[in-house]
Amino acid sequence: MTVVRYSKISGNNYIDGNMEFNEIPAICSNYDAERAFLGALILDNALLDSIPDSFSSVHISAPLHRDIFNAITSLANKGIVADPITLSTELGANTQFTEAGGQSFLLSLVEAVIGMNIADYASVITDLYLRRELNKICVDAGYNATHQLDDTLAIDLIDQTEQKLYNLSSQHIGGQMVQFGDALADVIRTSKEALTSEGHISGVTSGFTLMDRCLGGFNRSDLLILAGRPSMGKTALAINIAFNAAKARLHGKKEGAGVIFFSLEMSAEQLATRLLSCATCVSAWDIKRGNINRNNIEIFSKFYRDMEKLELYIEETPNITSQQIKHKIRKMQVKSNIGLIIIDYLQLMSAEYTSKREATSILNRVQEVSSITRQLKGIAKDLNIPIIALSQLSRAVEQRDDKRPQLADLRDSGSIEQDADVVMFVYREAYYKSRQEPKVNTPDHDKWEQEMSQIYNKAELIIAKHRNGPISTIPLFFDPTLTKFGNLKGEQ
Repeated sequence: MTVVRYSKISGNNYIDGNMEFNEIPAICSNYDAERAFLGALILDNALLDSIPDSFSSVHISAPLHRDIFNAITSLANKGIVADPITLSTELGANTQFTEAGGQSFLLSLVEAVIGMNIADYASVITDLYLRRELNKICVDAGYNATHQLDDTLAIDLIDQTEQKLYNLSSQHIGGQMVQFGDALADVIRTSKEALTSEGHISGVTSGFTLMDRCLGGFNRSDLLILAGRPSMGKTALAINIAFNAAKARLHGKKEGAGVIFFSLEMSAEQLATRLLSCATCVSAWDIKRGNINRNNIEIFSKFYRDMEKLELYIEETPNITSQQIKHKIRKMQVKSNIGLIIIDYLQLMSAEYTSKREATSILNRVQEVSSITRQLKGIAKDLNIPIIALSQLSRAVEQRDDKRPQLADLRDSGSIEQDADVVMFVYREAYYKSRQEPKVNTPDHDKWEQEMSQIYNKAELIIAKHRNGPISTIPLFFDPTLTKFGNLKGEQ
């Protein structure tokens, strides 16, 4: 077993040898395991099929060993048996191979074989590779922490290090191949869960009957986009959904779930005020001004007692990155049954490694949002949890006679539509109609009042993209005084 020392010289580059600064010992490379691994492959090329798909020559520490492995796989891919004779020809121009003894070196590898447990050898070699890479990341983090003291914040260095760790983990400890029968069994099990749930849904409930019926609830690993123009009620609908899901969980329903609400715009106190207003039918403005009575206080106290254990968590970190979100979700999943994530909203997030100075052009902003949506979809899949991300719409909506949103109105990036499993729009016709009030005491005003009375408490949830189901428009009740969404009468 040989110890290799790595020293940082510039950027992410490392060299073997001794340097006067930042010298740290790296994890040992197990040359014996590498030799036995190669020897077993030479003895039986068919063992290549027993190596995990994620394994590659990059995991092998010794350069000559890497070259030999590549030569074995190259010959095997050509249908040529890789033995000491054919390998000697394949590696004939390799100086290191010649200096090591050529064919006699290959024979020594064969002699080093004790057993044919090729998968175990590959596991050991991969583990040591990951340890070496982890060691390099730590060296890099230490160096940057003490040398990048100009305009780089410590939190940015932490984000960068977390991203490198995530990349290392996701690249080399990836998913697994699933046999169709196993996947089919999961589908049937999910269907049975939907059958026995109160709303016949397979995912987390929204609390809105028609929405649950159309989407089947919010399903694991899905990225859902909830978009709308300002004042349409995106945040109101999102916090109503969060409350409904957490309340169902509190009452022991299968379709309920603990919820983390990442609020990048409003404070936890503001969101709590909205929920209190919705639940008690006292306007948020009256609650804030203290325009209440003793009876209201008693109702507030009862609501607090009933909801004290509600598993709804509000995270207020501004400019949060997707990696920070993933870290916080994982941390909370240890403590609570977190089954739904809501982010308000997408355009207020920061992409990994992107500084404010870099996000000054339209092109950079498009790239940033594209990166964020891809990362959020990755988190939903990795953690097997639905994520609802709120999003703004472009002003192009306001230029049309029909102001119902379309997929093309998604702001900043076409990749939002591409990455999302579901895209939903909130639309309230009354918002626009209320700004077109004619002169009072005229026939037009009477007609306007009649139309307003018909649409005042109505909203639409437009499902414009549904990867696994139909698109549709869902009518919802909306109380603008309480900013409260609900089921329409008859859809309880």
